[in-house]
Amino acid sequence: MKVKTRFAPSPTGYLHVGGARTALYSWLYTRHAKGTFVLRIEDTDLERSTPEAIEAIIEGMNWLDLSWDEGPFYQTKRFDRYEQVINQMIKAGSAYRCFCSKERLEQLREEQMAKGEKARYDGHCRCESVQKSYTGNEPHVIRFANPVDGSVLFNDLIRGPIEIANKELDDLIIRRTDGSPTYNFCVVVDDWDMEITHVIRGEDHINNTPRQINILKALGAPLPQYGHVSMILGDDGQKLSKRHGAVSVMQYRDDGYLPEALLNYLVRLGWSHGDQEIFSREEMIEFFTLDAVSRSASAFNTEKLLWLNHHYINHLDADYVAQHLMWHMQKQGYDLSHGPDLVSIVKLYGERCKTLKEMAESCAYCYNDFSDFDADAAKKHLRLVAKEPLELIKHKLTQISELDWQTETIHHAIQSTADELSVGMGKVGMPLRVAVTGIGQSPSVDATIQAIGKSRTLSRIDKAINYILARADQ
Repeated sequence: MKVKTRFAPSPTGYLHVGGARTALYSWLYTRHAKGTFVLRIEDTDLERSTPEAIEAIIEGMNWLDLSWDEGPFYQTKRFDRYEQVINQMIKAGSAYRCFCSKERLEQLREEQMAKGEKARYDGHCRCESVQKSYTGNEPHVIRFANPVDGSVLFNDLIRGPIEIANKELDDLIIRRTDGSPTYNFCVVVDDWDMEITHVIRGEDHINNTPRQINILKALGAPLPQYGHVSMILGDDGQKLSKRHGAVSVMQYRDDGYLPEALLNYLVRLGWSHGDQEIFSREEMIEFFTLDAVSRSASAFNTEKLLWLNHHYINHLDADYVAQHLMWHMQKQGYDLSHGPDLVSIVKLYGERCKTLKEMAESCAYCYNDFSDFDADAAKKHLRLVAKEPLELIKHKLTQISELDWQTETIHHAIQSTADELSVGMGKVGMPLRVAVTGIGQSPSVDATIQAIGKSRTLSRIDKAINYILARADQ
């Protein structure tokens, strides 16, 4: 049997990291089996589904590079098919019209709750006499005639055997009064038509599975195998939400994470392969199996994700990291036509920065001139005693040609300045760093100056000297 899975999000918001992990597990299971991966947009909630949410889902899947083989399919474009199947079910007696008013249903619910019973539809309209009374004009919904005896037993690929008694399931609505089909019904028809063999989804769908299995059996359709992934919790043990920080996949992109880091983190959030922590995409595909997925909820740890992101910034090809960095640089409005190439920025700042957003912010002085020096750094390092070292290093840097403007020659100029003045390197390097960056911290000052460029470096040293003289006159 060729494996065919699907990721089927509802476009009522962004792509949540929980949904992304489900998509990843389904994608990896398919790729491991050399099967087919389907993207399906379950947009039957017409009030909450939006084009913006659909775009956000597809953007998130593309950013993570979870490519699909078929789709995206949209349920709203399959309404004729759903109507066809519902009509067949009515004729076969596996679905029926329900004319119960909202008032009757509410009263029924209140009575059941008062008796301590589970609120469920009582099958009032299921009898043949009620069905024959239909004239074609009465408003109604269509309900599935769920079996009344026995139980549904399925072997969850992650959790093992699960059994639900049919008496716990009521006759769910499969078509609303306005004619629109409902989620549980559309999913069944889609999985049937698309020949889905394995359904991997969140544990919040466990209660839907027996209902869907019963509908599939009523249609004489083959049953997929089901696996339900446990939820993701915040580090406080509560369900992951906005209060725990970013939960949207694209928010992690905006915050400066690489897709490889997020994927590596998500795959380990409930799955393991020995003690291995770092996985390439190829290794994930090779090693992934559902029997290694935990049944327990997983806690999201942002510090661990930051550690992974820092690892990937420094171990992926610098050209690739630079492509992702460019998005952040452009977002912050840097003029990339003037300044160092981004590959050199990745190499220079990789060890210091855990995110690409931090990297883009940290290298701002390489592209944009600054108006003021950091007050604390200037007070400490741009004093009158720094004037002579800055004037001498400026002279030496002026002698370096553009062709020789390299880290080694710059370092030699700084060292020779310190030697000539009989002072430590810090007495030259720190005033120089503040002069050319405006702040007190940066990568090695020689490499930083090389990245900033000769003309900017010299003009900034002049600015620092003038700043020192102005303060001395005060």
